[in-house]
Amino acid sequence: MTAALTATLAAARPASAAPARTTAGVLGDPFFSYNRPALFGVIREDVRVPLRDGSHLAAQLYRPAGADGKAAVGRFPGIVYEYTAYPANLEYFGNAASYFVARGYNALVCQVRGSGASPGTVDPFSPQEQRDNHDAIEWLARHPSSTGRIGQMGVSYGGHTSLLAAVNRPPHLRAIIPTNGLHDWYENTIYRGGIYSPRIRDWQQSTAPATLQTYAAHPLYDDFWRGRSVMARWDRLTVPTLEINGWYDRYRDGMVKNFLARPENVWLVSGPWEHGDPSTQYAGIGPGCYLAWWDRWLAGDVRAPLPATRITSYEIPGPGAGAGWHQWDRWPPSDAHTLMLALRGDGSLGAAPGARGEATFDVNTGTDAPQSHQRLTFSTQALRRDLVLAGDSGVSVRASFTATDGNIAAVLYDEKPDGTRTRITAGWLKASHRRGHIALAPVTPGAFLGLDVHIWPTHYRIAAGHRLVLRISSDDYPEIDSDVPTGRVTLKVGAHGSAVRLTVRAAGRTSATV
Repeated sequence: MTAALTATLAAARPASAAPARTTAGVLGDPFFSYNRPALFGVIREDVRVPLRDGSHLAAQLYRPAGADGKAAVGRFPGIVYEYTAYPANLEYFGNAASYFVARGYNALVCQVRGSGASPGTVDPFSPQEQRDNHDAIEWLARHPSSTGRIGQMGVSYGGHTSLLAAVNRPPHLRAIIPTNGLHDWYENTIYRGGIYSPRIRDWQQSTAPATLQTYAAHPLYDDFWRGRSVMARWDRLTVPTLEINGWYDRYRDGMVKNFLARPENVWLVSGPWEHGDPSTQYAGIGPGCYLAWWDRWLAGDVRAPLPATRITSYEIPGPGAGAGWHQWDRWPPSDAHTLMLALRGDGSLGAAPGARGEATFDVNTGTDAPQSHQRLTFSTQALRRDLVLAGDSGVSVRASFTATDGNIAAVLYDEKPDGTRTRITAGWLKASHRRGHIALAPVTPGAFLGLDVHIWPTHYRIAAGHRLVLRISSDDYPEIDSDVPTGRVTLKVGAHGSAVRLTVRAAGRTSATV
C-alpha cells in the first residue's frame, strides 16, 4: 500500500474502545463494531485469469477508483472474494465486495472451472479446482495494482474453497475468512457417518451432475476424498483463519473441528444463524469485522483489532432462553465438563443406569414412511435448573441388528412442558463404519456391537422445566438416506448398556458473558 494511502487510512481509523458488556443480541467487542469511511469509488473489469494448463477462469476484478472514475493510482492488497460455482450470484458478490474495494482493496470474484463463462466441467473442491484457485491467487498477487498480499473469503462454496486454498499454501495468501466451511467433504456433506445424505442430491444435479456417479462410486474414505479434504491436511492450515460458523448451520461440526485442530491460528465466531450469509440474518455481524481482519493481516495495520478471544459464541436459542454472546479462549469452555446419562429401560435418561434390559425398534417394515421407521425415545425428568450444552456430544450404543448392516441416528431435542420439541443437534453412524470409513467392519446378525455415534456440537441452553430428549432410530431423512434393510434393532439399556455423553457448562447467565 502506498505511503499516502496508509496515512489516509490511519486518519480514518476509528478510535479503539474498551470492550463493552453485551446485552441480548448485541456484541460489544470492538472487532465487531469496527468500520472506517469509504475512500474510493469502484470500477469493474471482466478478466480472464490464466491457468497453468492453458485454460482460464472468467472473473470480475473490482478496483478502487478515483474521483475521475478511473483506477486509483497506487498498489492495494487483494481479496479473492468468492471463488464459487454460482454465476447467478455475480451481481450480489460484486456489490458485497465493493465495500472492501471502496476502502482500499482489490477484489476478484471467480467462476470456478465449468461454471458461468469458465470453460470445463465443475468438479467441486477437486484437486483441479484447488490448483485453479492457487493460480487465481497468484495472478491477483502479480497484478500491477497489487501489493502482493492476498486474502480469500466466501460463504458455503466460497468458504470451502477458502479453506482448501489455505492448505495448498499459495505463496501470497496471507489470511482467510471462511463462512460455513467444511473440514472434510465426505464427512460433512456426502456420507454422514458413512450414510449418504439425500439433501445434497438436488444440489449435485443442478451444480455438478457428474458427481451423482463419482460420489456414489466412492462410498468409503479413500484418496478421492482426501484430495477434497481440509482434515487430511490440517498441518498445512497455518494462515490466520477467521471462521464464521452458525450454530444452526450444516457445517458447524467441520468449523469446530478446524478450530480444535489449529487453535493457534484459527479464531471461531459461532452465531445464531442458519446456512448462508450471516449479515442477512443477524445485524450484529457485518462487513466491518471482516474489514478489521483484512486491515490487520493484509494492510498490515497492527491497530486494527482482532477478536478479543479465540472463541466468540452465541448461546442459542435466542434472544430468549439463550444468554447471548460469550467469549472464551478455548472450546469447549474451560468450565465445561462431561455429563454421562444412561439410556434406561423405562425410557428415561439418568445418571444411575438402573436394571439391565433391552429395547427394540423395527426398520423398513411398512410401506408408509412415517410408520416404517420406528424409534426409541429417552428423556430426562423436567430440569430443575437450566442446562447448557457447550461442545459436542456422543452416544455409546450397544446394539444388534437382524440384518447384515444398519444405521443409528441419534437426535437431541429440547422438550417444552407442553410436549412440543425443538431439534437441537444430531449424529449418525452406519454399523459397518463403526471402526472408521476406510474399510467395512462386518455386521453379524444378532451379535451385539459397540457403536460410538458422534453428535455435532452446539451451544444451547435448555431452560428449567424443559426436558432433554434423545431419539434413537435408523432414519433421519433428509439428513441421511433411508437405506437400511428390513429388520429389527435391539439396544442394551440400563446397567452396562447404552449411554449419552454431553458436554455441559455452568448455567449461570452472567458468568463469562462478554
